[in-house]
Amino acid sequence: MPGLIESYAVIGNCETAALVGRDGSIDWLGLPRFDSAACFAALLGGPENGRWQIAPSSSPLQVTRRYQQGSLILETEFETADGCILLVDYMGRRDAGTDLVRLVRGVRGRIQMRMELTIRFEYGSVIPWVRRLDDGRLTAVAGPDRLTLATPAAVHGEGMSTVAEFEIGEGEEIPFSLTWSPSFRAIPEPVDAGAVLDIVSGFWREWSKAHSIEGSGEWAEAVLRSALTLKALMHFETGGIVAAATTSLPEQLGGARNWDYRFCWLRDATITLYALMNSGFIDEAQAWREWLLRAVAGNPAQMQIMYGIAGERRLTEYEVTWLRGYEDAAPVRIGNAASDQLQLDVYGEVLDALYQARRMGLPFSEAAWDLERALLGHLETIWDQPDEGMWEVRSGRRHFTHSKVMAWVAFDRAVRSIDEFGLSGPREKWDALRDRIHARVIRYNIQAVESWRKLSAS
Repeated sequence: MPGLIESYAVIGNCETAALVGRDGSIDWLGLPRFDSAACFAALLGGPENGRWQIAPSSSPLQVTRRYQQGSLILETEFETADGCILLVDYMGRRDAGTDLVRLVRGVRGRIQMRMELTIRFEYGSVIPWVRRLDDGRLTAVAGPDRLTLATPAAVHGEGMSTVAEFEIGEGEEIPFSLTWSPSFRAIPEPVDAGAVLDIVSGFWREWSKAHSIEGSGEWAEAVLRSALTLKALMHFETGGIVAAATTSLPEQLGGARNWDYRFCWLRDATITLYALMNSGFIDEAQAWREWLLRAVAGNPAQMQIMYGIAGERRLTEYEVTWLRGYEDAAPVRIGNAASDQLQLDVYGEVLDALYQARRMGLPFSEAAWDLERALLGHLETIWDQPDEGMWEVRSGRRHFTHSKVMAWVAFDRAVRSIDEFGLSGPREKWDALRDRIHARVIRYNIQAVESWRKLSAS
C-alpha cells in the first residue's frame, strides 16, 4: 500500500519529479515530463500499478531522511538489527534521456537488501516487454517509452517485476540507474552514477548560491528548502511552472475533488515567482515572462487561466478507471477541464507579478508591456461579468468579490507602471476603471452585510 502523503519526499531534475516514500519506494513518476503518463503510479493504486523499492529485507528499526545541503539529493538511512545503510536518490538529465539514480551505501555491519522494480507504463496499466541486453542491462519497452536498468547486482524476473536480493557491507556501494529514452531511438549509453551525482550536486549547489537570506533569520534553511521545491517544479527549458508534480491527490480523503495539477496556472505561477524573486532568484522570473508571452500569444480574449508546460492549450480531462485513487478517493483524473473557465482574478495576478518583477530589477520588455496593454483592453470589457473564480466552481458562473478585487489590481498596477516607470498607456481611462471597480466592490459588500443582518434578525 502507498504511504501517507506527508511521508513522501520529492526528487527531480526540473523536467519531472518523483515521490520517494520512507520505505524506499518510489511510488510516483512520469517520464520524461511532469505531465507525462506515469510509469510508477502506486501512489494512486498499489504496487501492481508500478513502483521501485530498495530497502532492507527485514523491517528497519529506524528510518531517517535528509537532503544534501542546498540540493534535491535525498538521503534515506535505514537502521536494522544487522547494521545501517544509506540510500541516495537523485535525478539527472541529458540529451539522450532522463536518469534516475539510486546508490546503496553500506554504513555499518552487513545487511541483506531487496530491490523490486515494477514498471507499468500509461498510469499503471501497461506491462512492458522486458529483455536483457548483451552488456547485462535490462530494457523495458511499451509503445513510445523505454526504461533501461543498469546495476552490478544480479537481477531476475519475479511475478512481472524485476527483483534483486543482495548483501551490502560497510564501505561498499551498489548503484542502480534507470534511464528513460524514446523507444524508437538508440539505447543511451550507461551512466556513471558517481559522475551524475557530482553533476547534480554541482548544479543545485551553484543555484542555491543566489539565495538571499536577508530577513530569513533562523528560518533561512527552511526558506531555501521551499525555494528548491519551487525550482524543482519549473521546467528547465520552457520556463513553465507546474502547480504540482502529481494528479488526483484529494482535497478531502474519500472525496471526489481530485484534480490534475501538473499544469501551469497563471495564478499559482505568479505566487511562486513572488517567493523566488524575494529570495534572490530573478532569472526564473525572466524565463517565466518569456513562457507567458509564448503561451498567451494570440487574441487576448482567448487567454486561458492555465496552460501546458510548453504553453499547450488543450488539456482535455478524462478519468482513469483502473486506479482506485489515493485512500480510495476516486476518480483519478488526467487533464483539467478548468482550462476552459473564465477566472477574472488571473488578470490581476499576472499584471501584479510583472509589475513586481519590474520593481525588482527585471529588464524592461516592450513585448511584455504590449501584452499587458492588450490584456487590459480585454479586461475593460469583461471585468463586471460573473466567472468561475479562483475556486473553479463547476456549478455555473457567479459574481465573486475576489475576482473583482483582482480586476482592480490589474488596472492599479497598470497605473503604477506608468507613474513609476514612465511606460505609455491610457492612464486616465485605467484610473477611472480602477475607481469604478472599487466603488462596485464597496457597494456590493455593503448590500451583502445589510442582507445578512436582515436575515439574522429574522
